[in-house]
Amino acid sequence: MRSRFPQDLLSQDAAGAAPDPRGDAGAESGEAPARGAPSYLDGQLLVAMPGMADERFSRSVIYLCAHSAEGAMGIIVNKPAADLNMPDLLVQLDIIAQDDAIRLPSRIGHMPVLMGGPVEASRGFVLHSPDFHIDQSTLLIDDGICLTATIEILRAIAVGKGPASAVLALGYAGWQAGQLESEIQANGWLHCPADPDLIFNTSLETKYDRALRGIGIEPAMLSTTAGHA
Repeated sequence: MRSRFPQDLLSQDAAGAAPDPRGDAGAESGEAPARGAPSYLDGQLLVAMPGMADERFSRSVIYLCAHSAEGAMGIIVNKPAADLNMPDLLVQLDIIAQDDAIRLPSRIGHMPVLMGGPVEASRGFVLHSPDFHIDQSTLLIDDGICLTATIEILRAIAVGKGPASAVLALGYAGWQAGQLESEIQANGWLHCPADPDLIFNTSLETKYDRALRGIGIEPAMLSTTAGHA
């Protein structure tokens, strides 16, 4: 039997502030950025190189929600949460009754629930299209993608008033100051502009190869020693 998720899976209050990016979930403990380190990459995708040392991030595609001198925070967008789907989650959070789960629109029933990262894995984050906004809770990351971390967005989704496109992630990936830059310099990650169509696509198993091809790299030809994009 699945364990019941707590009511604070998403923040219950109106102020769904983004988490401190100085988490401990990067692949390795970081050093200061090397000369020539990339500029801040918030709003871009990170794509794990084949030689990624941390198995938690193997073949991961991560959308970077925040990146600054303080650190970075992102959501893995291509790994499903184990044994959990959106109708079950809405029932467990008492947003809908069990009998109503089968009457949800197909679009909601197939909305991915992602394993967003190892930090705060019981907390929910919704990446979504910019046609939905909650004052003081929704963060516009770029022109096509927003982040909301309050339970109100799930209530809106359940009644058909939510965003046109959305994915829910449990947990996030975090890096301390300089850590992500060091991992990129060590060829741990490629980075490229984000594609909303890829982020919101429900075919999770194809996202890694699609992200590489979007950079212009054929996955079968990618070397573990390739440099960053």
